[in-house]
Amino acid sequence: MDELKRIDLNLLPTLYALLTEGHVTRAALRLNKSQPAVSHALAQLRGHFEDPLLVRQGGNMILTNKALQLLVPLEKILSELNTFLGAPDFDPASYKALIRLSLSDYASGIVLPHLIRLLRTFAPGIDLGISQASRDAALAQLRDGEVDLALGIFPVCPEDISSEYLFEDHFTSIADSAQLPSTTPLSLCEWLLRPHVMVALRPDAQDEIEQTLAAQNQHRRLMLVMPHWSAAVDTIVGTDLILTIARRSVQNLSSHPSLRAFEPPLPLPSLRYQQAWHVRRNHDPAHLWLRNAIKASCPPQC
Repeated sequence: MDELKRIDLNLLPTLYALLTEGHVTRAALRLNKSQPAVSHALAQLRGHFEDPLLVRQGGNMILTNKALQLLVPLEKILSELNTFLGAPDFDPASYKALIRLSLSDYASGIVLPHLIRLLRTFAPGIDLGISQASRDAALAQLRDGEVDLALGIFPVCPEDISSEYLFEDHFTSIADSAQLPSTTPLSLCEWLLRPHVMVALRPDAQDEIEQTLAAQNQHRRLMLVMPHWSAAVDTIVGTDLILTIARRSVQNLSSHPSLRAFEPPLPLPSLRYQQAWHVRRNHDPAHLWLRNAIKASCPPQC
Protein backbone atom coordinates (compact mmCIF):
# COMPACT_ATOMS: atom_id res chain seq x y z
CA MET A 1 0.00 0.00 0.00
CA ASP A 2 2.90 2.36 0.61
CA GLU A 3 3.51 2.57 -3.16
CA LEU A 4 0.00 3.95 -3.68
CA LYS A 5 0.90 6.92 -1.48
CA ARG A 6 3.81 7.75 -3.74
CA ILE A 7 1.83 8.33 -6.94
CA ASP A 8 -1.21 10.33 -7.92
CA LEU A 9 -3.58 7.69 -9.34
CA ASN A 10 -5.01 10.33 -11.67
CA LEU A 11 -1.74 10.01 -13.57
CA LEU A 12 -2.49 6.43 -14.61
CA PRO A 13 -4.92 7.28 -17.46
CA THR A 14 -2.36 9.81 -18.71
CA LEU A 15 0.36 7.17 -18.53
CA TYR A 16 -1.80 4.77 -20.53
CA ALA A 17 -2.54 7.41 -23.18
CA LEU A 18 1.16 8.26 -23.46
CA LEU A 19 2.21 4.63 -23.81
CA THR A 20 -0.45 3.73 -26.35
CA GLU A 21 -0.10 6.90 -28.41
CA GLY A 22 3.68 7.18 -28.10
CA HIS A 23 3.28 10.92 -28.59
CA VAL A 24 2.60 13.76 -26.13
CA THR A 25 0.40 15.82 -28.47
CA ARG A 26 -1.76 12.87 -29.50
CA ALA A 27 -2.09 11.79 -25.88
CA ALA A 28 -3.22 15.33 -25.00
CA LEU A 29 -5.84 15.30 -27.75
CA ARG A 30 -7.09 11.91 -26.62
CA LEU A 31 -7.34 13.04 -22.98
CA ASN A 32 -8.79 16.43 -23.91
CA LYS A 33 -5.96 18.10 -21.99
CA SER A 34 -3.38 20.72 -22.91
CA GLN A 35 0.00 19.58 -24.18
CA PRO A 36 1.86 21.33 -21.31
CA ALA A 37 -0.33 19.49 -18.78
CA VAL A 38 0.48 16.13 -20.35
CA SER A 39 4.18 17.02 -20.60
CA HIS A 40 4.15 17.91 -16.88
CA ALA A 41 2.43 14.59 -16.09
CA LEU A 42 5.07 12.74 -18.13
CA ALA A 43 7.81 14.43 -16.10
CA GLN A 44 6.12 13.29 -12.88
CA LEU A 45 5.76 9.74 -14.20
CA ARG A 46 9.39 9.65 -15.25
CA GLY A 47 10.39 10.68 -11.75
CA HIS A 48 8.16 8.09 -10.11
CA PHE A 49 9.31 5.19 -12.26
CA GLU A 50 12.89 6.48 -12.51
CA ASP A 51 12.76 5.86 -16.25
CA PRO A 52 12.29 8.13 -19.30
CA LEU A 53 9.38 5.90 -20.51
CA LEU A 54 9.41 7.57 -23.96
CA VAL A 55 12.63 8.34 -25.79
CA ARG A 56 13.25 9.94 -29.14
CA GLN A 57 14.73 7.73 -31.84
CA GLY A 58 15.08 9.34 -35.23
CA GLY A 59 11.87 11.25 -35.81
CA ASN A 60 9.74 9.08 -33.52
CA MET A 61 9.18 8.53 -29.82
CA ILE A 62 9.61 4.91 -28.75
CA LEU A 63 8.75 3.11 -25.51
CA THR A 64 11.56 2.07 -23.21
CA ASN A 65 11.77 -1.49 -21.91
CA LYS A 66 10.30 -0.29 -18.62
CA ALA A 67 7.34 1.30 -20.45
CA LEU A 68 6.73 -1.90 -22.40
CA GLN A 69 6.69 -3.86 -19.13
CA LEU A 70 4.14 -1.44 -17.67
CA LEU A 71 1.72 -1.42 -20.59
CA VAL A 72 -0.10 -4.75 -20.17
CA PRO A 73 -0.54 -4.62 -16.36
CA LEU A 74 -1.56 -0.97 -16.61
CA GLU A 75 -4.26 -1.83 -19.15
CA LYS A 76 -5.55 -4.58 -16.85
CA ILE A 77 -5.52 -2.31 -13.78
CA LEU A 78 -7.44 0.46 -15.53
CA SER A 79 -10.00 -2.00 -16.88
CA GLU A 80 -10.54 -3.49 -13.44
CA LEU A 81 -10.77 -0.03 -11.85
CA ASN A 82 -13.40 1.03 -14.37
CA THR A 83 -15.43 -2.07 -13.54
CA PHE A 84 -14.94 -1.61 -9.77
CA LEU A 85 -15.91 2.07 -9.86
CA GLY A 86 -18.87 1.47 -12.14
CA ALA A 87 -17.52 3.63 -14.93
CA PRO A 88 -20.20 4.51 -17.48
CA ASP A 89 -20.24 2.79 -20.84
CA PHE A 90 -18.42 4.49 -23.69
CA ASP A 91 -20.50 7.36 -25.03
CA PRO A 92 -19.69 8.01 -28.71
CA ALA A 93 -21.88 11.12 -28.77
CA SER A 94 -19.58 12.98 -26.37
CA TYR A 95 -16.26 11.46 -27.43
CA LYS A 96 -13.80 13.76 -29.23
CA ALA A 97 -10.64 12.53 -30.89
CA LEU A 98 -8.65 12.30 -34.11
CA ILE A 99 -8.41 8.67 -35.24
CA ARG A 100 -5.85 7.81 -37.90
CA LEU A 101 -6.70 5.14 -40.47
CA SER A 102 -4.57 3.52 -43.15
CA LEU A 103 -6.59 2.40 -46.16
CA SER A 104 -6.47 2.47 -49.96
CA ASP A 105 -8.86 4.35 -52.21
CA TYR A 106 -10.47 0.94 -52.89
CA ALA A 107 -11.30 0.43 -49.20
CA SER A 108 -12.20 4.11 -48.89
CA GLY A 109 -14.83 3.76 -51.60
CA ILE A 110 -16.38 0.73 -49.91
CA VAL A 111 -16.23 1.69 -46.25
CA LEU A 112 -16.02 5.48 -45.88
CA PRO A 113 -19.38 6.64 -47.27
CA HIS A 114 -21.40 4.63 -44.76
CA LEU A 115 -18.86 5.08 -41.95
CA ILE A 116 -18.93 8.87 -42.28
CA ARG A 117 -22.71 8.86 -42.02
CA LEU A 118 -22.47 6.73 -38.86
CA LEU A 119 -19.92 9.08 -37.34
CA ARG A 120 -21.88 12.22 -38.13
CA THR A 121 -25.00 10.65 -36.61
CA PHE A 122 -23.63 8.87 -33.55
CA ALA A 123 -20.10 10.22 -32.92
CA PRO A 124 -19.86 13.76 -34.35
CA GLY A 125 -16.75 14.51 -32.28
CA ILE A 126 -14.62 11.88 -34.03
CA ASP A 127 -12.35 13.18 -36.79
CA LEU A 128 -10.58 10.85 -39.22
CA GLY A 129 -7.13 11.21 -40.73
CA ILE A 130 -6.64 8.89 -43.74
CA SER A 131 -3.30 7.74 -45.09
CA GLN A 132 -2.23 4.96 -47.46
CA ALA A 133 0.67 2.55 -47.10
CA SER A 134 1.84 -0.86 -48.23
CA ARG A 135 0.90 -3.86 -46.08
CA ASP A 136 4.27 -4.03 -44.35
CA ALA A 137 4.40 -0.28 -43.85
CA ALA A 138 0.87 -0.23 -42.40
CA LEU A 139 1.78 -2.93 -39.87
CA ALA A 140 4.90 -0.98 -38.91
CA GLN A 141 2.82 2.19 -38.49
CA LEU A 142 0.42 0.34 -36.20
CA ARG A 143 3.33 -0.87 -34.09
CA ASP A 144 4.87 2.63 -33.93
CA GLY A 145 1.54 4.29 -33.11
CA GLU A 146 1.52 6.35 -36.31
CA VAL A 147 -1.93 5.01 -37.22
CA ASP A 148 -4.69 3.56 -35.03
CA LEU A 149 -6.27 1.15 -37.50
CA ALA A 150 -5.36 -0.28 -40.90
CA LEU A 151 -7.66 -1.84 -43.50
CA GLY A 152 -6.21 -4.21 -46.06
CA ILE A 153 -5.08 -7.76 -46.74
CA PHE A 154 -2.76 -9.10 -44.06
CA PRO A 155 -2.08 -12.81 -44.71
CA VAL A 156 0.27 -13.01 -41.72
CA CYS A 157 0.10 -10.63 -38.77
CA PRO A 158 2.85 -10.34 -36.13
CA GLU A 159 1.99 -11.41 -32.58
CA ASP A 160 1.53 -7.82 -31.45
CA ILE A 161 -1.05 -7.06 -34.17
CA SER A 162 -4.70 -8.11 -33.89
CA SER A 163 -6.89 -8.46 -36.97
CA GLU A 164 -10.51 -9.07 -37.85
CA TYR A 165 -12.09 -10.29 -41.10
CA LEU A 166 -14.33 -7.73 -42.81
CA PHE A 167 -15.31 -8.99 -46.25
CA GLU A 168 -14.22 -11.02 -49.24
CA ASP A 169 -13.66 -9.94 -52.81
CA HIS A 170 -12.48 -11.65 -56.01
CA PHE A 171 -10.30 -10.67 -58.95
CA THR A 172 -11.73 -9.69 -62.31
CA SER A 173 -9.87 -8.75 -65.48
CA ILE A 174 -10.85 -5.70 -67.55
CA ALA A 175 -9.85 -4.71 -71.07
CA ASP A 176 -11.09 -2.62 -73.95
CA SER A 177 -13.70 -4.60 -75.90
CA ALA A 178 -12.06 -3.67 -79.19
CA GLN A 179 -8.96 -5.57 -78.06
CA LEU A 180 -10.82 -8.77 -77.00
CA PRO A 181 -12.13 -11.71 -79.04
CA SER A 182 -15.84 -11.27 -79.72
CA THR A 183 -16.87 -14.87 -79.00
CA THR A 184 -14.15 -16.77 -77.16
CA PRO A 185 -12.39 -15.82 -73.91
CA LEU A 186 -8.70 -15.08 -73.80
CA SER A 187 -6.56 -18.14 -73.15
CA LEU A 188 -3.92 -18.01 -70.43
CA CYS A 189 -1.22 -17.78 -73.11
CA GLU A 190 -2.96 -14.83 -74.78
CA TRP A 191 -3.59 -13.18 -71.40
CA LEU A 192 0.08 -13.49 -70.46
CA LEU A 193 1.28 -12.09 -73.80
CA ARG A 194 -0.67 -8.86 -73.31
CA PRO A 195 0.76 -5.90 -71.36
CA HIS A 196 -0.78 -5.50 -67.90
CA VAL A 197 -1.53 -2.82 -65.31
CA MET A 198 -1.00 -3.58 -61.62
CA VAL A 199 -2.33 -1.47 -58.78
CA ALA A 200 0.37 -1.34 -56.10
CA LEU A 201 2.27 1.22 -54.06
CA ARG A 202 5.66 -0.02 -55.28
CA PRO A 203 6.79 -1.19 -58.73
CA ASP A 204 8.40 -4.29 -57.19
CA ALA A 205 5.31 -5.35 -55.21
CA GLN A 206 4.39 -9.03 -55.17
CA ASP A 207 0.61 -9.22 -54.96
CA GLU A 208 -1.56 -12.35 -55.06
CA ILE A 209 -1.46 -12.43 -58.86
CA GLU A 210 2.33 -12.27 -59.04
CA GLN A 211 2.63 -14.92 -56.34
CA THR A 212 0.24 -17.22 -58.21
CA LEU A 213 2.12 -16.76 -61.47
CA ALA A 214 5.47 -17.36 -59.79
CA ALA A 215 4.19 -20.60 -58.27
CA GLN A 216 3.34 -21.76 -61.83
CA ASN A 217 6.62 -20.52 -63.31
CA GLN A 218 4.64 -18.01 -65.36
CA HIS A 219 5.32 -14.33 -65.96
CA ARG A 220 3.31 -11.37 -67.23
CA ARG A 221 4.62 -8.07 -68.50
CA LEU A 222 3.71 -5.22 -66.18
CA MET A 223 3.67 -2.25 -68.51
CA LEU A 224 2.28 0.04 -65.78
CA VAL A 225 2.33 -0.14 -61.97
CA MET A 226 0.38 2.59 -60.19
CA PRO A 227 -1.13 3.15 -56.72
CA HIS A 228 -4.53 4.53 -57.75
CA TRP A 229 -7.40 2.06 -58.18
CA SER A 230 -9.85 4.46 -59.83
CA ALA A 231 -7.35 6.01 -62.26
CA ALA A 232 -6.18 2.55 -63.35
CA VAL A 233 -9.53 1.90 -65.00
CA ASP A 234 -9.40 5.16 -66.97
CA THR A 235 -5.87 4.34 -68.10
CA ILE A 236 -6.71 1.21 -70.08
CA VAL A 237 -9.48 2.74 -72.22
CA GLY A 238 -8.51 2.61 -75.91
CA THR A 239 -5.41 0.48 -75.29
CA ASP A 240 -4.50 -3.22 -75.37
CA LEU A 241 -3.71 -3.20 -71.64
CA ILE A 242 -5.33 -5.65 -69.21
CA LEU A 243 -6.15 -4.65 -65.65
CA THR A 244 -6.85 -7.40 -63.11
CA ILE A 245 -8.36 -5.84 -60.05
CA ALA A 246 -10.73 -6.45 -57.11
CA ARG A 247 -14.24 -6.87 -58.46
CA ARG A 248 -15.84 -4.47 -55.99
CA SER A 249 -13.75 -1.60 -57.28
CA VAL A 250 -15.33 -1.82 -60.74
CA GLN A 251 -18.90 -2.90 -60.08
CA ASN A 252 -20.22 -0.24 -62.41
CA LEU A 253 -18.49 0.19 -65.78
CA SER A 254 -21.30 2.26 -67.29
CA SER A 255 -19.01 5.31 -67.47
CA HIS A 256 -16.62 3.23 -69.58
CA PRO A 257 -18.84 1.57 -72.22
CA SER A 258 -15.84 0.36 -74.22
CA LEU A 259 -14.53 -1.77 -71.34
CA ARG A 260 -15.47 -5.38 -70.66
CA ALA A 261 -14.91 -7.38 -67.49
CA PHE A 262 -14.10 -11.09 -67.72
CA GLU A 263 -12.83 -13.94 -65.58
CA PRO A 264 -9.02 -14.20 -65.45
CA PRO A 265 -7.89 -17.35 -67.29
CA LEU A 266 -6.16 -18.75 -64.19
CA PRO A 267 -7.40 -19.54 -60.69
CA LEU A 268 -6.60 -16.67 -58.33
CA PRO A 269 -7.12 -16.60 -54.56
CA SER A 270 -9.96 -14.60 -53.10
CA LEU A 271 -9.17 -11.32 -51.37
CA ARG A 272 -9.96 -11.38 -47.64
CA TYR A 273 -10.04 -7.82 -46.36
CA GLN A 274 -9.34 -7.19 -42.71
CA GLN A 275 -8.94 -4.43 -40.19
CA ALA A 276 -5.79 -4.60 -38.09
CA TRP A 277 -4.66 -2.82 -34.93
CA HIS A 278 -1.99 -3.08 -32.25
CA VAL A 279 -2.86 -5.36 -29.33
CA ARG A 280 -2.56 -2.41 -26.95
CA ARG A 281 -5.85 -1.20 -28.48
CA ASN A 282 -7.70 -4.48 -27.88
CA HIS A 283 -9.77 -3.18 -24.97
CA ASP A 284 -9.88 0.52 -25.82
CA PRO A 285 -13.65 1.27 -25.78
CA ALA A 286 -13.45 4.03 -28.39
CA HIS A 287 -11.34 1.86 -30.66
CA LEU A 288 -13.71 -1.07 -30.22
CA TRP A 289 -16.68 1.14 -31.07
CA LEU A 290 -14.96 2.34 -34.26
CA ARG A 291 -14.06 -1.22 -35.27
CA ASN A 292 -17.70 -2.21 -34.90
CA ALA A 293 -18.76 0.85 -36.90
CA ILE A 294 -16.38 -0.15 -39.70
CA LYS A 295 -17.79 -3.69 -39.72
CA ALA A 296 -21.28 -2.22 -39.98
CA SER A 297 -20.11 -0.06 -42.90
CA CYS A 298 -19.22 -3.08 -45.06
CA PRO A 299 -22.13 -4.03 -47.35
CA PRO A 300 -23.93 -7.26 -46.31
CA GLN A 301 -23.09 -8.98 -49.59
CA CYS A 302 -19.34 -8.53 -48.96
